[in-house]
Amino acid sequence: MNSSATGPFAPHHLAAEPDASTAARLLAGWYATGRPATLTDHLRRYGPAPSATALGGRTGGCTSMPLVEAAEAAGLTGRGGAGFPTARKLRAVAERRGRAVVVVNAMESEPASRKDQLLLAVAPHLVLDGAVLAATAVGADTVHVCLPRTRTTQHWQLSLAVEERRRARLDRVRLHLHALPHTYVSSESTSLVRWLNGGPARPRGSPPRPHERGVARRPTLVHNAETLAHLALIARYGPDWFRRAGTPDEPGTTLVTVSGAVASRGVLEAALGTPLAAILYRAGGPPEPLRAVLLGGFAGTWLPADHVHTPLTRRDLSPLGAAPGAGVLIALPHAACGLTETARILAYLAAHSARQCGPCHLGLPAVAEDFATLAAGRADADLLSRLHRRTGLLQDRGACRHPDGAALLAASALRAFADDVDQHLTHGACPAALRPPQIPVPPVTPPEAWR
Repeated sequence: MNSSATGPFAPHHLAAEPDASTAARLLAGWYATGRPATLTDHLRRYGPAPSATALGGRTGGCTSMPLVEAAEAAGLTGRGGAGFPTARKLRAVAERRGRAVVVVNAMESEPASRKDQLLLAVAPHLVLDGAVLAATAVGADTVHVCLPRTRTTQHWQLSLAVEERRRARLDRVRLHLHALPHTYVSSESTSLVRWLNGGPARPRGSPPRPHERGVARRPTLVHNAETLAHLALIARYGPDWFRRAGTPDEPGTTLVTVSGAVASRGVLEAALGTPLAAILYRAGGPPEPLRAVLLGGFAGTWLPADHVHTPLTRRDLSPLGAAPGAGVLIALPHAACGLTETARILAYLAAHSARQCGPCHLGLPAVAEDFATLAAGRADADLLSRLHRRTGLLQDRGACRHPDGAALLAASALRAFADDVDQHLTHGACPAALRPPQIPVPPVTPPEAWR
């Protein structure tokens, strides 16, 4: 995986955006300079971070609104996939007894996503500002930044940023970097807490939750890297500024990793509410007709091509059984076989399960095997009904949400590629199934280490 800012997933300038100020926020410095921001660059552009209890409102004067209230007024939600209200998480930790801990989730274990590692490469101090502000707001004295140990360049880059801040005596809390095993489920919040407590980077399904008793048995706030960067901007510019982009119900911008059948893969910053087709257009547009798009990543949803004009909001996508998820948009060309692509992804998800419960240990491999049989055109008479039954059994039964994501992907593929399902069941694999794969999928091998 490329962790540099100049690789194939470098951010694109949203020239098609009518108001660049609403599109270029997190990536504004990169769009303006084309280089990663040092601490000097960061302070020159944004100034020092305000106090978490007396925020600066550069577009509307100073305000005494505390950070938690500002996040609530802004309507900021998590950008890691679940979309949980940020203020609610902050408040849940702040109201607990004892000294809290903040964990920055920069694992980004979704193979199709590059947004967090790109953000940390070009604007690391926005993320660190947000983490320190959050720590002050919830009464924490320590921030743990969790990165995958496979991305050595990313770890080195962030180490330099932390050292810059240490020399400048910028922060009143301790910042610690950690390199964790890079598995699909290691980015789950309880996996991070479990690893920081000396255990394996596997999800923990039973209570207590991290905000109740997390790292070192202390109340723990776990936030995605992009979420914290948004928080740093809200602290400076205020909730009203944040709401100038997006929709009234879902304000702000979000980072989207676009890949597949587009002219230029990359990370885009777009206002929530932007139609999926407009995002694809900004990535160069599909060079050929599309069959479908995969929204949200490997645990996301396949949408037929006639839904590409749907706005990127939970409200608009929910009736389609979809959500923005981790900000991933993959365009599948019409000449590709969606069943074959889904089978490859499911095989990877099955290999990367934590194997701690029945749905992961038994259910996921069974669904993946059935889907591989369907994709190969070797289906038996009971295959489709068995697939529907097994997919339904995965949901809401696991120790974490991993089986749910795989079930969502499989069920959406059976809907989006219904014509192909019929072809594969009755006449064998379609010609497109023999073409080279369109979606890069990591090797289907179980993780070597959890610690």
